[in-house]
Order: sequence, then structure tokens, then C-alpha cells
Amino acid sequence: MASRARVRAPELIGKGGWLNTGNKDLTLSDLRGRIVVLDFWTFCCVNCLHVLDELRELEEKHRDTVVIIGVHSPKFVHEAEHQAVVDAVERYGVEHPVLDDPELTTWKQYAVRAWPTLVVIDPEGYVVAQHAGEGHAHAIATLVEELAAEHEAKGTLRRGDGPYVPPEPVATDLRFPGKAVRLPGGSFLVSDTTRHQLVELAADGEQVLRRIGSGERGLTPDTFNEPQGLALLPDGKVAVADTVNHALRVFDPASGTLETVAGTGKQWWQGSPTSGPALEVALSSPWDVAWWQDRLWIAMAGVHQLWTYDPAAGTVEVAAGTTNEGLVDGPAAEAWFAQPSGLAAAGDRLWIADSETSALRWAEPAEDAGGYVIRTAVGTGLFDFGHRDGAAGQALLQHPLGVTALPDGSVAIADTYNHALRRYDPASGEVTTLATDLREPSDAVLVDDEIVVVESARHRLTRLRLPEEAVRVEAVAHRTQRAATEVAPGALRLEVVFQAPAGQKLDTRYGPSTRLLVSATPPELLADGAGAGTDLSRELVLADGVTEGVLHVSAMAASCDDAPDVEYPACHVHQQDWGVPVTVTEDGVARLGLVLAGLDAE
Repeated sequence: MASRARVRAPELIGKGGWLNTGNKDLTLSDLRGRIVVLDFWTFCCVNCLHVLDELRELEEKHRDTVVIIGVHSPKFVHEAEHQAVVDAVERYGVEHPVLDDPELTTWKQYAVRAWPTLVVIDPEGYVVAQHAGEGHAHAIATLVEELAAEHEAKGTLRRGDGPYVPPEPVATDLRFPGKAVRLPGGSFLVSDTTRHQLVELAADGEQVLRRIGSGERGLTPDTFNEPQGLALLPDGKVAVADTVNHALRVFDPASGTLETVAGTGKQWWQGSPTSGPALEVALSSPWDVAWWQDRLWIAMAGVHQLWTYDPAAGTVEVAAGTTNEGLVDGPAAEAWFAQPSGLAAAGDRLWIADSETSALRWAEPAEDAGGYVIRTAVGTGLFDFGHRDGAAGQALLQHPLGVTALPDGSVAIADTYNHALRRYDPASGEVTTLATDLREPSDAVLVDDEIVVVESARHRLTRLRLPEEAVRVEAVAHRTQRAATEVAPGALRLEVVFQAPAGQKLDTRYGPSTRLLVSATPPELLADGAGAGTDLSRELVLADGVTEGVLHVSAMAASCDDAPDVEYPACHVHQQDWGVPVTVTEDGVARLGLVLAGLDAE
């Protein structure tokens, strides 16, 4: 094997303590002799959820040599609450130890800059690799096999059971439900996300009438994989966003049959088709669905876009968004989203809960914009959030997941991380609070003059009467708390580190295999260097007079197996988005290194 830099792994420290260990605190010395993979994640982040699923096979196959440790590193204030982390670990089926690090102590020790980031530690306690973003499972699996062979030969590998201790199961009718829809007969269909089922409840929202799905993960006529969004179709059937299956399903309440109508079961990657026969085009974490403009609209959270499915033609296509993560309004093809997770059709508007920007947005037809235009009602970007009512231009939400059109033309917002139901009135331009003390509300269904809220973290539906007057709450504003990187004024060398995994090389058969996109908030931060290119390094120029901001960097690299005797080598896409807070100071650094895969030598 090639020699590796010998960097001793810092200790694992988190004020929130350990989960999934049977109340035992772990140290790196406890893990000596095992290959350790640290997964720096936060539960709001869909890319982190993708990585959780990527790691499941590695976790199962190498259970006697590899220990995966989740290091939960929050973005939002709500994610720093310990019970919220406990809930998320169960909600997403995390079957390895998790360190709750609300103050980002371990994040800082490992110089992590982005969610998700994976760090590999060898059996002697040294860091041997770092990977940011998605698509690295194959590279890590190869590295794990190399490390196991190397340390078996040295006598430093220790096989055996890992420290994971599963929590005690809890008996409830629903477990972290995601979305709900009211069926024509008055009953409710609910996506019972963590149990991989749909559940039909009676009109009272409590009595279970039937369960749909075996409860096992899968993409068969009897299985789901963390289903979320539901939408009633004109023919009485129900569209289901089968999120972790990256598929669109249709359930017939009358016959009880389940059909896959879109998606291949594989996750969409950059360069994949964005339109075509629905069963031949990959999707990426569809989170919600809504029937609007004679199409089924899909909130494609995994790639920050809106797609549509045309059941008559049997096709899907991108309808809005570029795959860049952020908040940019305008013609649909140029707009930026950040994990759109809730949809609600209301006349000529499609309301959108854009969760990572803590925003309420909408789409509407616009011939001069080439079809549709995207606008923002509430929200300013990726880093500002809170609970503040009043004029929409200064109001704040915190990671909303659901929207519901109300009869008077206003919209109710499941303001998930604020544990509240909010309301935006387009007529007055005001945001108010309808209800508080809800536990992670993720959706709501209108029933006459009442609204039924999906209280995801209380595992139930909660019926509320729409109040005549809004609830008054104390205004709170927050910004994402991450240490800013001090950079020198003027020229800044940006270098994205990518080392192709062992046995692979960059795939240049059809042109450049790398992509780099750079922008800034505020845009005035960059005097030069913004835009797209194929080189993973670039000279940026910081503008005079702007002393702080955020650099947005998106990188992608494709590598393929490097074996001359293989006619069709397997290829792998590695991609990550960074939002790097920077402060301009005279003694700051002149180089910004971001690791996509490998180790930064500087």
C-alpha cells in the first residue's frame, strides 16, 4: 500500500453524550484495533441522509472489523436539542453509535467544513482519509479491505462485535409519520415513515383501519423505504413519494394495490437524464408531491429541484431548479432551491416549503419566463432562521417541511424546527403563528374549519381549530453557528482536493470529469472567480470593502475502475456543496483547501 500521512485522530468529545451504546461513553482507545469511520452529519441535511443509506451495506458487510460512529453536528438551533437527536437516530434507522456534539467540538478538532464528511481512522488510531459529500461508499469499502489486510498482517487488527446497543422499541400506532392526505370517504392516509408503511386512520385520526406494506425496506409491491409525501390524484388513487427508494409509487385505496410509476430505485447523479420515460429516469429523495397544472409535481429534495410526472405520457422531467443549493428567484430553469420538502396547490400558485433556506416560496405560470417563475414570500437564505412574526420581508421560519392551502387564500406552514404552525397571508403580507407546542410538525390537512397536523415527533395526528386570532410569541432570530475562516484580502487560491480511490482514475473519456461552481453571499464578496468551470482549483479575488460573507462551492468528480482488461469499468460520482463562512483580515490565509476525497497535504 502507498504510505499515508500519520495524523493522530483527535478524541471524540460531545456535550450531548453518546447514543446507541447502552449508556456507555466511548473513547478512541476503546476502538483501538478496529477501523473507525466517523460520519459527521446533521439530521436536517438530505445529503447526510443519503450517506446514512450508502453506509448501510458497508456496516453490515464489515461488522466485525469496522465501527461507524455518527458525530451529530447541528446546523439549526433545534438540532442542538438532545431529544431531537435521539428522535432523529430512531427516525432514520441509525444502527451505530452516535456522539451528540451540539457545540461542534469534535467537528472543529477534525477541521470539518461541510455536512456530510466521512473520516477514516486506522486500527492504530491515525486518520488515513477524509471524504466530503456523497458517493464515497465504494472508495471507503476498498480502503477498508486494504486496511484490514494490512493490519491483519501487522497483528494490529481486532475483530469482534462492535459497541452498538440498539434502543428499546416503543409501541405506538405511528412512528415518526411524515405526511397525510384525506381520502374521499373521510379517513386519513398517513406515511408511517420510520416503519416503511402507509397507515389508514379513521376520520377521528386515531383508529387504525389498515396498514399498507410489510414494514420492511424494499421496492416491491409490498414494501416502501421511508415514504413521505402523499397526493390524491384525479382518479382517486394516491401518489406516494417513496423517498429512500428514490421512486414514485401509486396506491389504489379501493384495490389495495401498489405500483411503481417513476424512478429506477437508484439515486440520480449529475450527468444522468433529466427527462424521459418515467421508469427509466432516476430520481433523488422525492419528499412531497402535489397535483397541479394537470401534472404531479415532485419536491425533489435530494437535488434541490422541482420535477413533474405526466401520468398520461408516462414521463418525468425537471420543472424548476438548477441543482445548486440556495435561494434564487426568477425563471424556473434558473431558480435555486435548498431541499424543497413540502408542496400545496392553490389555484395559480404552487406553494413550496424550502426547508434548508427556512423559506416559503411559490411557483406560478409566467409565459415571459418560459413557463413558470419562482418567487419567495418568507426567507432570505441558507444561514438565517428563527421564529419571528410580522411583515414577511423580516419574518423568520426554522426548517419548515409542510405547507397547506387555506380557504381564504393564505397558507399554513408546518414550521418544523420551531414546533409551530405558522400562517402567511398574501393579501396583507403578514406572517403569524397559529399554534405552538407541536413536536416537529411536518404536514397538515384541512378538514372544514379545523386543521389536522402531523406531529411527527409525537407520533400522532393532532386536530386544531383554526384560531380567530394569531398566537403571540417572542421573536427570536438565529444564524448558523460555524467558525468563520479568516482569509487575506485580495487573491484567494481555492483548491478542492480530490484523490481518486485506489484502483480508479478520473473518467475523461467524454471530456472533463470534474466540475467546480463558485458563488458568494453577498455576491459582492467576489470581485472575480465566480461561476462554473472544470478545474478543481481557481484563483478568486475578494472585493475591497466587503469584510465577511459565505463562499458557496460545489464540486463534482467522476472516477472509474482503472483496469485495461475490463470492457465496461464501474464508475462512481463524488460530489459535495460547501458553504464556507469567511472573514477578511490582513493576517488571514491566502489559500482555501476543501477536501472532496483524500487528505489535504497543506
